[in-house]
Amino acid sequence: MRKHTFSESQIVKALKENEGGRSVGDISRELGIDKSTFYYWRKKYGGMESGELKRLKELEQENQRLKQMYADVSLDNKMLKDLLSKKF
Repeated sequence: MRKHTFSESQIVKALKENEGGRSVGDISRELGIDKSTFYYWRKKYGGMESGELKRLKELEQENQRLKQMYADVSLDNKMLKDLLSKKF
């Protein structure tokens, strides 16, 4: 089986086709994916539009950046506490 990465817009298009009346088997055969993959997509991206997916991706990137900033500040804080707690 081929290994292919689908973009979010392709996934949304496939989900919209299913909502329009095409069967899951037809869509999965056309895309070369398993039915379970399609159901996973439906669980993850069901009811979303392309604009909403773009916004979701931006929010995930921002969340990742904020987590990294928090980790850096937390590490600096811990190092300062360790340094100040030692007796000279």
